[in-house]
Amino acid sequence: MTKIIDYREMTDEELASALKDAGESYFKLKMQQKLGQLENLSRIREVRRDIARMQTVLTERKQTAGATQETSNV
Repeated sequence: MTKIIDYREMTDEELASALKDAGESYFKLKMQQKLGQLENLSRIREVRRDIARMQTVLTERKQTAGATQETSNV
């Protein structure tokens, strides 16, 4: 589990790549769960929360960029 501080230190490209990897990992874990092969069920929860953290950081950056543009246009 990665802390949100670590995600804030990443560049946009690194964060997008990590988000894609986490999404693929989440899909694989869900498939393993459906097939009865998953032993660590808490891993699904951890990955889902990491995805949410990454999306939160991306949203914060978009809002900050939008607010910066609005103030520069005034």
